[in-house]
Amino acid sequence: MVCCCAVGAMVEPVPESINFPSEEERILRFWKEKDCFQECLKQSKNRPKYTFYDGPPFATGLPHYGHILAGTIKDIVTRFAHQSGFHVDRRFGWDCHGLPVEYEIDKTLGIKGPEDVAKMGIEEYNKQCRSIVMRYSREWESVTRMGRWIDFKHDYKTLYPWFMETVWWVFKQLYDKGLVYRGVKVMPFSTACNTPLSNFESHQNYKDVQDPSVIVNFPLLEDESVCLIAWTTTPWTLPSNLALCVNPEFLYVKVKVYIMMEARLGALFKSESEYTILDKFPGKTLKGKKYKPLFDYFSKCRESGAFSVVLDNYVREEEGTGVVHQAPYFGADDFRVCMEYNIIQRDSVPICPVDSSGRFTPDVTHFSGQYVKDADKNIIKWLKENGRLVNASSFKHSYPFCWRSDTPLIYKAVPSWFVRVEHMVEKLLENNDKCYWVPEFVREKRFGNWLRDARDWAISRNRYWGTPIPLWVSDDFEEVVCVGSMAELEELTGVKVTDLHRESIDSLTIPSRCGKGQLKRVSEVFDCWFESGSMPYAQVHYPFENRREFEDTFPADFIAEGIDQTRAAGNWHSCAHDSLFFTHWLYLINSPVVRAENLRFKEEGVRDVLKDVFLPWYNAYRFLVQNVQRLHKEEDIQFLYNENTARPSDNIMDKWIQSFTQSLIQFFKEEMDAYRLYTVVPKLVKFVDMLTNWYVRTNRRRLKGESGTEDCVWALETLFSVLFSMCRLMVSLMRTSEGKCLVAIYTCVHVCLLLMKTYYGEAYSLVSIISMTLTSDLNNPIPSLASIHLLALLA
Repeated sequence: MVCCCAVGAMVEPVPESINFPSEEERILRFWKEKDCFQECLKQSKNRPKYTFYDGPPFATGLPHYGHILAGTIKDIVTRFAHQSGFHVDRRFGWDCHGLPVEYEIDKTLGIKGPEDVAKMGIEEYNKQCRSIVMRYSREWESVTRMGRWIDFKHDYKTLYPWFMETVWWVFKQLYDKGLVYRGVKVMPFSTACNTPLSNFESHQNYKDVQDPSVIVNFPLLEDESVCLIAWTTTPWTLPSNLALCVNPEFLYVKVKVYIMMEARLGALFKSESEYTILDKFPGKTLKGKKYKPLFDYFSKCRESGAFSVVLDNYVREEEGTGVVHQAPYFGADDFRVCMEYNIIQRDSVPICPVDSSGRFTPDVTHFSGQYVKDADKNIIKWLKENGRLVNASSFKHSYPFCWRSDTPLIYKAVPSWFVRVEHMVEKLLENNDKCYWVPEFVREKRFGNWLRDARDWAISRNRYWGTPIPLWVSDDFEEVVCVGSMAELEELTGVKVTDLHRESIDSLTIPSRCGKGQLKRVSEVFDCWFESGSMPYAQVHYPFENRREFEDTFPADFIAEGIDQTRAAGNWHSCAHDSLFFTHWLYLINSPVVRAENLRFKEEGVRDVLKDVFLPWYNAYRFLVQNVQRLHKEEDIQFLYNENTARPSDNIMDKWIQSFTQSLIQFFKEEMDAYRLYTVVPKLVKFVDMLTNWYVRTNRRRLKGESGTEDCVWALETLFSVLFSMCRLMVSLMRTSEGKCLVAIYTCVHVCLLLMKTYYGEAYSLVSIISMTLTSDLNNPIPSLASIHLLALLA
């Protein structure tokens, strides 16, 4: 196509100022009236497919600047893919299950633990959860105010039975490969949410806290006048003590009546004058020594070797006394060490006298019913009264909190279902190396390090509102049936199944094939992250539907993921009706977040973008129009620009800005192909500065006709072509592709509308123009400048 435009008397005056938000609103209304996004998808449906996965946000939360940034990146990349000749489906998804929903209901209804849910009934509890899932859907749909095109009509929700069915299928693939097992592991546990968390979740919310710090004595049975002394910041674990651990290689000493690590004497004494070393020996000589327990709650464990000294190299010389008290069901190292010494066994009844709400069970008679953190002070008081407290103080350290309830986590052994991961770390790293990462360092460092330390994934949650784990088991767990579809469940139970939530299937039983009566479903539901991970399959109900379509487009071409979370203060929805969202966009896309760093959002940064980029750009176009009108009024010359017949200018400044423009276009295409969005914006900003502060400023006299008519026309043609090329370039970045232009296009709207009329002719219908403009690409002389929303701007 040829860029040909007659501009003169027909050019409308450009106002001195522009209200960007109101212009954006007009365009948004036009898109909605004409259903432009769906029209775009229809016209590109026969192109090659470009696949990207849009991970679902929690439906119970409001969108914030972090969501704006993620949505902006996804929108830019997928728009550029469409512009490059691909069809790109863009479906919105909703994460509807899990703790975010349940926690809101627990707060609203005053639910404190499983007993309260049992009184209410799972059916009513899940009904309450379902009722609030989509309460913020209207706010989420307002992300379109950012100019993002995303399909809400054909969305997916993790609560849909067909989505849940695919999650079952995914799980069954893992189960059939032997990658699923049931085990007891010490895991981060949220007492507010009554459920274990994954290691990933437990690292989401660390805080510096002051915890009690106590040193406790443990008299040796062979000589009760001599005591091992151990340090802890969790006094509430002391009632469950079953052993003491020392490092076999380090030196220990006897001072006064105490035995402790020599390197840790400073933890108890301020100076050497306060003690005399009576004996010195390696830690391994303490192995097997028996001591007097603090409490007699679990004295029967002595038969299996409890209340004795064990050895392990995890004991460090950097903190404490060098003697670590072991509560095996409240610490991962404690569990491992006590297992190695057979103090506990995998099939033994756990010594875990804390319920799911974090309260002591009746086994701990002195503190029964007390929340463990609250019980610390009472335990310390008991230790002092019974002569077992050596020292008490406070200790500041970083401690994990529940990411949802913002309450302290504890570490607690719970039966859970796991997916084996540790055995495939090398394979995961190998596949990670095959992925193209932007920025590249994330592959090797952040994500690579996480993969190297990957642990088996605890996928079960002791909750209610989620996809139930499809395992039916005998009472002794020796017979297990894994169900992979609704049809299979109907066949095995003889009951028609229409929903897969707990209230619909918990009562269903499967006859045993081994004479074990009726198999019952395990009570747990999936961690909602397992559902999210199943999204590529589940969003299209694979393999039950769309098998060929999925297999032809799997895996994804593009995924956008955040590093932890964007620390962006503020609620973006509050400014949805009175702010400049493209200035917000340009600020965010040029921020550290796009380079996998953190950002604290600042509104003044947005205002700087408006001041330094958009207003100068708009003023450059306004200056062009003013001088085109002057040329027609004073010299009766109608400005005519034809890309094929325009003569190259001899002016050095014209050649410079044209060269600058072509270099920018080449750089832009290369960097966008490489997904380096963060390198593009600085170049664009610099270009606006060069255009407005150098080219326009130094050529004002030429543009005004003071150096002759011919030179004036050359300058006007140069400025027009540069502005036109710039708008063409901004197709992906400024919400302008596929007929989407807001601020960027307004700068050339009058010229572009005339261009469209001149090239296409008045006889073309709106639909014809849409068809032509939406299928243009970067190499087309008539890009989306001549597109549907231009009509909206001048309607």
